[in-house]
Amino acid sequence: MDQMDEVFKALADPSRRRLLDSLNTRNGQTLRELCAGLDMARQSVSKHLAVLEAANLVTTMWRGREKLHYLNAVPINAIAERWINQYDRRRAGALADLKTALESPMTSNDFVYTTYIRTTPERLWQALTEPAFTLRYWGVELESDWQVGSTMAWKQGGITIEDPEQVVLESDPHRRLAYSWHTFTPEFAKAVGLSDEQVARAAAEPRSKVTFDLEQAGEMVKLTIVHSGFEPGSGVRESVSQGWPALLSNLKTLLETGETARLEPQDEKGA
Repeated sequence: MDQMDEVFKALADPSRRRLLDSLNTRNGQTLRELCAGLDMARQSVSKHLAVLEAANLVTTMWRGREKLHYLNAVPINAIAERWINQYDRRRAGALADLKTALESPMTSNDFVYTTYIRTTPERLWQALTEPAFTLRYWGVELESDWQVGSTMAWKQGGITIEDPEQVVLESDPHRRLAYSWHTFTPEFAKAVGLSDEQVARAAAEPRSKVTFDLEQAGEMVKLTIVHSGFEPGSGVRESVSQGWPALLSNLKTLLETGETARLEPQDEKGA
């Protein structure tokens, strides 16, 4: 069964759609929270979640001893854009309704994205942490010793952004990396073509956090990104939600083929 078949199979069950609705309302729930919120037996929820994970509609991350479940709308968007008009009205209607729901803001405001890359955890870690590597697919050089608490230098468009609060938050080589998002400065605005008003609004928001989870999945590596810490109506969240998919597609292409596509300016600003 290919990926598209698995997505349609997963969406065909109303209980699984309820689970997706629940995660759309509040992302990052534990199994216990999902059971309580939907009044479903733990075994039933576990089975439905397994189907949703197999279809890549739900992704999971461990936080201490808790396993958190996140909605991943990537497969729905991909199928809707390519195939929705070729399926029967019942399925197409359900997919369109769910796609619309998943594109509405989540109350958690986290941006979550999962992709699978044919590479190794070691190679992917290198791509996330080596300046020469990040420059190729991102147009940004990230410089740090990648120890928890260390600062990061963000070099883009001929400028260097450094700040005491721009630091590494988690660092487990080949498994997890997290850091606070970069600092919005007038120099950054000029380098990427943002207006003074835009960068002032971004700078006024709380500093966000991005987490990369790497997990071996056969010959692939499952990469899950959670960009969190946004307030409702965040302009930075809207921007990164547009930038991350293009950036990660470029990363995947580079690791799998050795080539990259040139990011458009809006993509570079977005993430």
